[in-house]
Order: sequence, then C-alpha cells, then structure tokens
Amino acid sequence: MRVIGTGSARPAKVVTNAMLEGMLDTSDEWIRERTGIVERRVISSERLEELAIEAAKRAIEDAGVSPADIDYIICSNVVNEYVTPALSCIVQGAVGAKCACVDVNAACSGFIYALDMADDRIKSGKAKTVLVLAAEEPTRMVDWSDRSMCVLFGDGAGAVVVTEGDELFVSRLTTKSMLDCLYYRRRLEPTPYVETEEISGPMYMNGREVFKTAVLSSSRDISHILKEAGLTPSDIKYYVLHQANMRIVDAIANYLKLDMSHFPHNVEYSGNTSSASVPLLLDTLSREGKLQRGDKILMSAFGAGFTTGACIVEWAK
Repeated sequence: MRVIGTGSARPAKVVTNAMLEGMLDTSDEWIRERTGIVERRVISSERLEELAIEAAKRAIEDAGVSPADIDYIICSNVVNEYVTPALSCIVQGAVGAKCACVDVNAACSGFIYALDMADDRIKSGKAKTVLVLAAEEPTRMVDWSDRSMCVLFGDGAGAVVVTEGDELFVSRLTTKSMLDCLYYRRRLEPTPYVETEEISGPMYMNGREVFKTAVLSSSRDISHILKEAGLTPSDIKYYVLHQANMRIVDAIANYLKLDMSHFPHNVEYSGNTSSASVPLLLDTLSREGKLQRGDKILMSAFGAGFTTGACIVEWAK
C-alpha cells in the first residue's frame, strides 16, 4: 500500500481561548498550560458530511485519479447526525464513486484502523485503489458548560487515497476494554417494552487515566512496529501522532529520546479532532512540501475503547 493523495477540510468558525473566557470559568493561560491549545475550529454553518465530501474530493484530485478509479471507501467516524446511512455512503454519492463502502468506529484510532483495512483489501486483490477518510465532530458530544472538556475539541475531516505499492507498511492495532475511562452514551427512541434504565449525557472522560494509558499504549505500539520494521527511532522523519494534547506528544518524544523536530503538531490551532487529527496533519505536511519520496512516517493514535493503532508508511507520493 502506498499513499498517492491527501486532502482535508475544516470548519470556518474559529473559537479562541479568549472567546471561551467569556463563557466559562477558564483562561487562556489555564488552557494552554494543560493542553497546548490556543484555538480550535468548530462546526457552525456547515455539516460534517460537507467537510467529509470536501476532504475526499481534495484527496482524489491530489492523487490524480477519477472517482471511477476508487474501488472501496472506508470512513472513520464516531458520531454524526446520520445514524444510517453510513457517512461513507453519503461521500460515495457526492464524489461520484461507484464502489462499496463502509464506516468504522475505533474512536480516535479509527483512521489507522481504516488504513490497516485498506492495506488488507489491496493485499487480498479485492481492491486496487481505496479512499480512506476520517470525519469527526467531537464538539457535538461535550457539555459546553464544562471547562475541562469543551476546551479540548475541534471538528474536521481528513482523507487519503492509497493504491498498490511495494513501499514499507507495518501496522499494529490493539484494544483493551476500558469502558469507564472514556465514553459517550445516547438514549435511543423509546418502545413500550424497554424496562432497563437508559442513560444519556455528554461525553465523560477520566483525563488522568486517559493520559497515562495513552502515553504507555502509544509508546508500546511505536516500539513494537519499529522493531518489526528493523528501524531505530531516528530513522523516522516524522511521528504523526494523534493531536489530543501537547503534553502527550511531549511525553512520547521524551520516551523516544528525540527532539521535537520529529514531531509536527497542529493541536494548538485545531484542538482534538478525534480520528481526523492524523490525516489533517498528514495533509498539511504534504501540501507544505515537507514530505519527500522515501521518507518514513510513523502514525500513532489512541482512543476510547481503549483502542490504539500505529503504522509506518514509506512516503511514495
């Protein structure tokens, strides 16, 4: 599998820390110190499916292929206004593709899970060219009166087109059931027969536990795939990590004993965009000309479940 195109889309609305100071008991200093975030993009006048379609179209254009060339679409998404049909189906029709498609929900690790699925699809001979995208609106899952949660998140979509190739691709996916650590539950439509108590409310997160698990799990995954690929930490040009919190990025850099030049980041301007954070950052790096053919890129993410995913990709675009 090799990446031949990238694309992304962000909401127009910018919400700065200063704006949040006017509605919450918080401050720019408090938010920056704990998260590194300065501002985030939040859905307002647009819909998530519009961002997903825009990111997909940009990736297809960047890849130099036509929608008819896409053999499969995999979309990572946690929640959107459509329970059904899948977001991938909506994207398929809008971009003019004629292929099968499916959504996956591995929380913030979803994009890497989807890449792994695309690689398997290509290796099996069932697809040659696959559109992989992640579109997320976590700002719709949180309580906007809770200063510990709403300041963390932003919305967006990112996509890649992958096709057959001989370049390096090594991946590792893990899941450890930790329901009470991070979850979001919604009440379903009532029936005359439901007798159990139903719970509905904003996202819950045990921040301390998530931080600890994220650093340990991601560091373990990174070490595992570096060893499998026969590489050292310094062989990787960029570590494209899930942009949840700058303190987590710093902790992983310290674990690998590498300077921050290996760790590009945009969390300060995007917030935590769930599974969209990795492809959003990847698209930025590609369009800014920071990726050269043969560069080795390591992507790593973690999310509710508790899921983790990591992969090494040799850049071939």
